[in-house]
Amino acid sequence: MPVQDATRPTPQTTMSSSPSPPTTANGGITITGGENEDEWVWNQIKAEARRDAESEPALASYLYSTIISHSSLTRSLSFHLGNKLCSSTLLSTLLYDLFMNTFSSDKSLLSATVADLRAARARDPACISFAHCLLNYKGFLAIQAHRVAHKLWALNRKPIALALHSRVSDVFSVDIHPAARVGKGILLDHATGVVIGETAVVGNNVSILHHVTLGGTGKVGGDRHPKIGDGVLIGAGATVLGNVKIGEGAKIGAGSLVMIDVPPWTTAVGNPARLVGGKEKREDEDVPGETMDHTSFIYVI
Repeated sequence: MPVQDATRPTPQTTMSSSPSPPTTANGGITITGGENEDEWVWNQIKAEARRDAESEPALASYLYSTIISHSSLTRSLSFHLGNKLCSSTLLSTLLYDLFMNTFSSDKSLLSATVADLRAARARDPACISFAHCLLNYKGFLAIQAHRVAHKLWALNRKPIALALHSRVSDVFSVDIHPAARVGKGILLDHATGVVIGETAVVGNNVSILHHVTLGGTGKVGGDRHPKIGDGVLIGAGATVLGNVKIGEGAKIGAGSLVMIDVPPWTTAVGNPARLVGGKEKREDEDVPGETMDHTSFIYVI
């Protein structure tokens, strides 16, 4: 049963005129006027929701209940995830409390959420607003739910972590084991069919497209899944198997099968994958996980 609003204060009908804060060379924000990054993003989301409610009255109630009526991004996200992932036996009210309590216990979770929102907005030209990402990007929602499941797993609350993992897989078609460690600034673009195994590690500012598998090679236990460095780009349908290291700034081409280490700033393409590119970042080289450049090799050797 979906969560219903307990209160309904009079919604504001004018769009916020808050300008976008200046950005740094690496895409970060320089906040001025006492407003931090989390607050700025949340204010933008509410302004976008009010604008959309005005332009599309059919969505006004939905936008009010999911965004406009809430006092914070944490509350809005917890409400939305609770309604998305609930079932006839796993109630949305229970999930809302679970998400809220977990987010409140670890402030780094909200920071990661904001970084993910900014990643989608910056890297995906189809993302028309922060509110669009918050409401409709299943890759974004799957990652946020995973972070809560991972926190619960770390607290040895494994049954509920696995139950949440199962609901994320059912609803979003994204399968990330609760034990997997995932950084921030993550974009799961399209997201359908993404599988990330139990001992996998994904660094910061990584972009992963649909039908990517970070899996093991057999039935052997222990540390058996890939380790993905910062700034990596993994193309659609790629499979990375085993306890291999994908170095910082590497690219994995679409449809590739990778079972070997990939050095930093190197491209792996093909089945089985072959390596092209260099081992050190050139000063003029952009980060693949942020530029989303799938077509050019870093440089061929």
